Amino acid sequence: METGQLFTWEALGTMAGASLLVYFVVQYTKGLIDEIAPKLPTDLLAVVVAWIVLIMAQLAVDSSAVVDWRVYALALANAFLVAATAGQMQNKALNPPGEKKGADEQ
Repeated sequence: METGQLFTWEALGTMAGASLLVYFVVQYTKGLIDEIAPKLPTDLLAVVVAWIVLIMAQLAVDSSAVVDWRVYALALANAFLVAATAGQMQNKALNPPGEKKGADEQ
């Protein structure tokens, strides 16, 4: 691993790395996507972004995987897990653990 890099192809192949990148990409692009395709759910956008990230990471690490259909199928299955994790990151960012709800109203 090279020093000074936050993301590497190997890191993007992990649940944590892929989820973090998907979280950022979806957060920065969902406003634009909502204007282009207003009926596209954010969850589905996250799955598509995750699938692309996972495929790119796999192909960057193992270029011989281009012709192996199993790489694409497994990336799709894993994309749902990565998207769910990115969604949970969003939930925790909006509702941090331990934060009391309604404390401002008193």
